[in-house]
Amino acid sequence: MNLANKITISRILATPIFLFFLVPGWFGQFLGLNQWGRYAAAVIFILASLTDMIDGNIARKHNMVTELGKFLDPVADKLLVTSALIAFIKTDNLSVWAVFIIIAREFIVTGFRIIAAGRGVVIAADKWGKVKTVVQIIAIVAILIRNFPISLITDFPLGMVLMYIAVVLTVISGVNYLAKNAKVLRDN
Repeated sequence: MNLANKITISRILATPIFLFFLVPGWFGQFLGLNQWGRYAAAVIFILASLTDMIDGNIARKHNMVTELGKFLDPVADKLLVTSALIAFIKTDNLSVWAVFIIIAREFIVTGFRIIAAGRGVVIAADKWGKVKTVVQIIAIVAILIRNFPISLITDFPLGMVLMYIAVVLTVISGVNYLAKNAKVLRDN
């Protein structure tokens, strides 16, 4: 288990801690973790999101790219982001349809990658997927901190607007991904 993989595993382990602070339930409410819990969740989410860049850079720079890392990295990413989205259905009235579209795209892309990997083909993320991910992360953080500091000036729902932009980017990146990689299915 190399350093890059340990960092990736830390992202996986951070996800339930993030959820504890975001959706504290009875125990967390007893501890008074409502708004302060959201701020703690935001810090955990930001730190966990940063580990995605860190583990990848370490793995490439120090020749630590492993099959385990190739498997764990996208799993860690999906766990962190989808846990936030699912929690937002409960805590922030995020549309179930928005969450469904994002998660469905992830399942479809993951399925394509599994088929491609079985044929020895590696399908890297493209610019649309990367932009989608960045917008999702910024939207999640904005929703977590309830649009602070913009909320001091206006009630504009920046986080939700960014989330719906992320949904549009999710559809665009998914369609682009399918179009560019359709040959994976045609080769059957």
